[in-house]
Amino acid sequence: MSDAAVATYRWRIGLEGRVLVVLMWVLLTIGLVTVYSASSITADQMGRGHAFFLLRQLTGVIAGLVVFAIAAKVDADRWYGWAWPLMLLSLVLLTIVILPGTESIAPRINGSRRFLKGGSFQPSELAKLAVIVWTAMLVVKKGEIMRRLTKGLLPFIIVLAALNVLVALEPDLSVALMYTLIMGIVLFSGGVRIGHFVALLILVIPAAWQQIERLNYVLLRMVTFFDPGAGPSATGYQQTQSLIAVGSGGVVGVGYGEGRQQYGFLPYAYDDFIAGNIGEEWGFLGLTVVVLAFVLYGVLGFRIARLARTPFQKLVAVGITTTVIITAYLHIAVSIGLLPTTGLTLPFISYGRSNLVITMLMTGILVNIASTREKVFGAGATDPLAPAPA
Repeated sequence: MSDAAVATYRWRIGLEGRVLVVLMWVLLTIGLVTVYSASSITADQMGRGHAFFLLRQLTGVIAGLVVFAIAAKVDADRWYGWAWPLMLLSLVLLTIVILPGTESIAPRINGSRRFLKGGSFQPSELAKLAVIVWTAMLVVKKGEIMRRLTKGLLPFIIVLAALNVLVALEPDLSVALMYTLIMGIVLFSGGVRIGHFVALLILVIPAAWQQIERLNYVLLRMVTFFDPGAGPSATGYQQTQSLIAVGSGGVVGVGYGEGRQQYGFLPYAYDDFIAGNIGEEWGFLGLTVVVLAFVLYGVLGFRIARLARTPFQKLVAVGITTTVIITAYLHIAVSIGLLPTTGLTLPFISYGRSNLVITMLMTGILVNIASTREKVFGAGATDPLAPAPA
């Protein structure tokens, strides 16, 4: 092959991708600062040192930056071929988490079995990415068949049911709800008929309610949310303390590090209710900044989806964007009392390395979709396919 035929490719990040990278850094910075403020006293009380949770979160940021950089460089269309392996891996890991006899690698923490290796990895987070990629792949592969209920939607129903059963056994119904929402949004974006969704809801709601009735903690949370005086005081304690925190913050907050909830009044103030800590220390303005940051994430993500190079990338971009912003707004809504307690973290901000790494990985995929690929020739070489000069 002549020198003229030798070429490589490089990726050029578009405007949306560059802004997304800056936004990710802003959210990560907010997260590290808030995690330290919300967890330092708790860490001291545990005898771990005031920076214990911050340092662990930093390891997640470092790992996240590695996978982000890789995902931003790897052609997003390659995830099409990885869809089935990723889904099968997620199903296997979710099964291991709940199997009897695997407590040594999947211990019970706070009444649930959701983590592997003593709390270092949460398979349900990886499964969110698997749902996005696998659903997008199968929608593109099936094409017009997706308009038919039995041949089009049946595989999705089977896989979704398997995922939801596994996470419900952990138990974690919030994640099961997220899987259903993510898959539904990607399917709808792929052209599935609305009537099919209505029919499925009619079939799914009775079965879902039966599962909810078996989990007393879910019913207690719902009762406490709708009528705070009717449920046990312990059930709504976190949400009550979060509301106290947000109310105490007022417009501008009580000041960084000055929040009272970090003294242990609000359990897991650095995790499931970190928005409450932001509301207390930074006030309404602080929460507004976070809300607007995720609005910008959504705008960028959907613009990237609209400009995507292939139908598969378009659906993946839609799935990633909706996953991040829905998770964020559900978390904030719980912290300010608009929804019952769900246990969902605030992306990029809450303490938790599994969610952090997977969210950064998904953002890297978005950045790649926002990129354009250019052919680069070696020094002195010319494009053999270029038209001859006049």
